[in-house]
Amino acid sequence: MGDDFAVSEKRPNAAAQAITAVVLIGGIGAALWGLDPRETQAADEPATCSPASTAEARPSGNVSGDQLCTALNRPDLATLLGTPTEKAKTAGGSDSYFTSGDGTKTATPSGEVTFETYTVKLSATYDGLAVAEEGEYLGRTAEPRTVLGRPAVLYTTQTIALRFNLGGGDSESGPGVPARSLVIAQTARDRGGSFELTVFREDGMPPDDEALLRVAEQVLPTIPGWNKA
Repeated sequence: MGDDFAVSEKRPNAAAQAITAVVLIGGIGAALWGLDPRETQAADEPATCSPASTAEARPSGNVSGDQLCTALNRPDLATLLGTPTEKAKTAGGSDSYFTSGDGTKTATPSGEVTFETYTVKLSATYDGLAVAEEGEYLGRTAEPRTVLGRPAVLYTTQTIALRFNLGGGDSESGPGVPARSLVIAQTARDRGGSFELTVFREDGMPPDDEALLRVAEQVLPTIPGWNKA
C-alpha cells in the first residue's frame, strides 16, 4: 500500500495539505463508512457517544444511531476486542438512509467507536430481507452461522482509503485494509432486516474473528428491541 493511502497514518501530509480517511464499502444495505473525527474531550477519558443528527423522522420501531452507539460503546469493549488497556478515541451515531435505484429509501442507522488498534461499527438495515437469503450476495468469503440462536453470516469486506486535498482538487482513493463483518437477523424468526457488526484494525492486520464474536455475543442482546420474535 502506498504512503498516500496508509490507514495507520495519524496525521495528514502537511506538504500535500491532505487528509486520509478510511471508509468501508460492502454489507447489506451499506454505503460508505467514514471515520468520525470527533475526539474525546480529555486524553485520559474514553470518548462518549456524540449525538446523531438527521433531518429525517425515525420510523416507529427502528433503533437510532445514538442507541446503537450506546450499545456498542460499553466499558468493556476494549477488553472484548483483546486490547484491554486501550480507551475509546471517538464514538458517535448516525441516522442515515440508503436510496436504491428506484427511489426506495431504507433506514441504515449506525454507531461507531474507534480505538488505537480497532475500529468497530454496529449498524441496522431495515430492508425487509431475511438474513438466511443474503449469503449469496456477500461474496465467496460468506460463512453461514448461527449466532445467539439466529441466522447469521460472517464474511470479509474491504476498506478504501480516501485522500482529500484541503488545497483543492479531486479526492483520490486506494486500497484499504480487510474488515470482518457479522450480519445477523433482527428478529428470532428472521422476518426481515438485519444488524451488522464490523471490525477492522488500524495496522492493516486481519481482524480476529474470536474478538468479533465476543463483541457480538455481549453487545447485540443490549440493542433495544432485540427480543422481538
